[in-house]
Amino acid sequence: MIRVLLVDDEELVRFGLRTVLEAAGDFEVVGEAGNGADGVRAAREQAPDVVLVDIRMPVLDGLAATEQLLALPEPPQVAVLTTFYLDEYVYAALAAGAAGFLLKDTPPREIAAAVRAVAEGTATLSPKVTATLIESYVGRRAAPRRAEALSKVAGLSDREREVLALLGTGDSNADLARRLFVSEATVKTYVSRLLTKLDLANRTQAAILAHEAGLLEG
Repeated sequence: MIRVLLVDDEELVRFGLRTVLEAAGDFEVVGEAGNGADGVRAAREQAPDVVLVDIRMPVLDGLAATEQLLALPEPPQVAVLTTFYLDEYVYAALAAGAAGFLLKDTPPREIAAAVRAVAEGTATLSPKVTATLIESYVGRRAAPRRAEALSKVAGLSDREREVLALLGTGDSNADLARRLFVSEATVKTYVSRLLTKLDLANRTQAAILAHEAGLLEG
């Protein structure tokens, strides 16, 4: 069972998510919270596998809550709930280590699959949309971060730089396998080693770094 904590100030949103996830059969909703501060406290007490966090909430917003959740001794996977993905707060949450985001109008049949992906830590949510979001906001702040990003990728091999650039496109493991002419298992190994080498939390942070370093340009 995948243990999920729901953090949103709209009771109707929490009810809808709980209903969909519990109907799927492999999720246990271990708690709910109506603001970020209560959500962090609940995460400490319940030790969920996944926390779904609204980006705009009273007391403590989703960005601050995400940062505190990921700073816990055994942090959960975090996904941001949002009504509009082109949101600087969503981008900041992804940069802070959130695994991805879930649009509040996501069809019910897709919600369970998306949360499973977050729990596995192997894929971002809505990868193509995530890539669009990253490209939109990295472009506005690339200059001050470019030098730091280039320094981080300087020690990568050509193959590692190629994999990192492909992560920046939002492609799935299957897409990467086809483009690299290797198996999906090999892609997973490449990605895992790359995240460890760069000290990144997930593929989303890798995609952000790829854009900041300019690996998708030209």
